[in-house]
Amino acid sequence: MKRERGIDYVEFASRDPAASRRFFEQVFGWTFEDYGPDYTAFDDGRLQGGFFRGQPLTASAGAALLVLYAEQLAPVLEQVVAHGGELVKPVFAFPGGRRFQFLEPGGNELAVWSQRDSD
Repeated sequence: MKRERGIDYVEFASRDPAASRRFFEQVFGWTFEDYGPDYTAFDDGRLQGGFFRGQPLTASAGAALLVLYAEQLAPVLEQVVAHGGELVKPVFAFPGGRRFQFLEPGGNELAVWSQRDSD
């Protein structure tokens, strides 16, 4: 994988870094390492980053939208809602697949997409 001049690390503001950590551990299986109460670093198996205590902006307000991938949307959507995520845009089709957008408990808006036409 090319690292030179590629995205290497991403940080998110979170109203509650511990809540963001629990959510992404439970729903997506990310691993974390805490650096005090105001910062937690994650590894999703491909990309690393962190959550710092702060007020996040949503994609609707101009923040970048991070888009995750899943083979099937329905099981992920169920887990997102079951673990405190708030649906912002229900599943919709776009050229190349389908996706939904949600707010995680720390206030960040993300999306999950799939190439499949249906689940």
